[in-house]
Amino acid sequence: MCGIIGIVGKAPVNQQLYDGLLVLQHRGQDAAGIVTCDGNTFFMHKNNGLVKDVFQTRHMRSLIGNAGIAHVRYPTAGSSSAAEAQPFYVNSPFGIVLGHNGNLTNSDQLKQEMFRQDLRHINTSSDSEVLLNVLAHEIEKTSHNIILNNDMVFDAVAGVHRRCKGAYAVVAMIANFGLLAFRDPFGIRPLVIGMAETEKGIEYIVASESVALDVLGFKMLRDIEPGEAVFIDMEGNLFSRQCAENAKLNPCIFEYVYLARPDSVIDGVSVYQTRLDMGASLAKKIKREWADKHIDVVIPIPDTSRPSALQLGISLGLDYREGFIKNRYIGRTFIMPGQALRKKSVRQKLNPIGIEFKGKNVLLVDDSIVRGTTSQQIVQMARDAGANKVYFASAAPPVRFPNVYGIDMPSRDELLATGRTDDEICKEIGADALIYQDLDELVRDVKLSNPKIIDFDCSCFDGKYVTGDIDDAYLSRIESARGDLNGNQKPANSSTQMDLNLINADEEDEVVELV
Repeated sequence: MCGIIGIVGKAPVNQQLYDGLLVLQHRGQDAAGIVTCDGNTFFMHKNNGLVKDVFQTRHMRSLIGNAGIAHVRYPTAGSSSAAEAQPFYVNSPFGIVLGHNGNLTNSDQLKQEMFRQDLRHINTSSDSEVLLNVLAHEIEKTSHNIILNNDMVFDAVAGVHRRCKGAYAVVAMIANFGLLAFRDPFGIRPLVIGMAETEKGIEYIVASESVALDVLGFKMLRDIEPGEAVFIDMEGNLFSRQCAENAKLNPCIFEYVYLARPDSVIDGVSVYQTRLDMGASLAKKIKREWADKHIDVVIPIPDTSRPSALQLGISLGLDYREGFIKNRYIGRTFIMPGQALRKKSVRQKLNPIGIEFKGKNVLLVDDSIVRGTTSQQIVQMARDAGANKVYFASAAPPVRFPNVYGIDMPSRDELLATGRTDDEICKEIGADALIYQDLDELVRDVKLSNPKIIDFDCSCFDGKYVTGDIDDAYLSRIESARGDLNGNQKPANSSTQMDLNLINADEEDEVVELV
């Protein structure tokens, strides 16, 4: 899960890109980067850390130009090295920078093709660098080193679609030419486009979520379609083309459950309304299956579950209370690397309000249960605060399968629901009773806002991977690689270190000028 933004404006865009990244900070807290374009020159600064920590005044002053792209990351492929902060850059052909949200499922195969056929060198273990080099090679092959035009760029994107598998929403800039944005043929990861009318002319923006457009004063035009590419030249002219065969919308349903901000609209679906509907559906199931249980109060686990818990409480005629106070200066435990760190941070992150628990039968509502680390400790916190009974409700179905499309759920061994019954999960987290949302109901809840969406990627719930290239052998390989990474971190090789010195700003902590 990452957040991406691209802007072609009529004035310097560095502040807009920065403000947009702040709005998308929930999509990645590991690293941030901005690249601006002024003529043939890119100006880049990126580093590990939150947006507010990566960029200082001196960096912003050096990010000049009326167009640029930006990225916030958490690592789902590769490592958390600062060398893998995005955007990435290649100087041939023309000079290209790229930011990517998603995950390529055939990255290893593409790396071999890069080395043996395309004669390109990959410096890091990031699939985003692979994607950049595939795009660069396809542009080079299409343009034949002559003057680039829009049709050549779209032909190159068509080549990317033919070669790359998995999920990818992309923003890229070609030096002195324009901004390119495209989405994989299944539309797994979100990407929207907007515009703003200014005295100097029309400005365009592309971003992962509509909330970035709202905050920056852009009017949303539409979602970029699956397989579609949009190109905006430096004069602000917009072009688009469908570049994939048999494109079909299958958005990731977990965006609506957890990833996206509630004030975003993705593929015509209000995230907030969906979460309200999830709560109403779960309330119906509780009425059917928990008629024998007395519940005094509904308490959400902040923040994502609040709309679902509120509507659940209203539907059941129960009191809704805020029972946990969140320390907003602690990172989200779901995206923290390492189980030990996740466990340590939960009690730093949440603190119970004792009077809301003492002597009561409480129903805790969370958006989902992934590893179970947070759920187990929160149940215990409720008991320690004096709760009589602790019931637990998940607004999403059990997460039983790895997500290979850009969410950090890659190992079946780390997922609490894999190989366990609901009763076993309930016992594991220490609750008195546990209830899950049904997948059919979750799909129905999302479709209520946009019935035109036929299918979703629900792979983390049902194990059905929409790209059709995932089997048990693939899952075993990525789980083995993840185990090696967690248990025995390998040092960077010499080529990676050389790349750091050439194009990364971390050691000098200054903006890098890329010509």
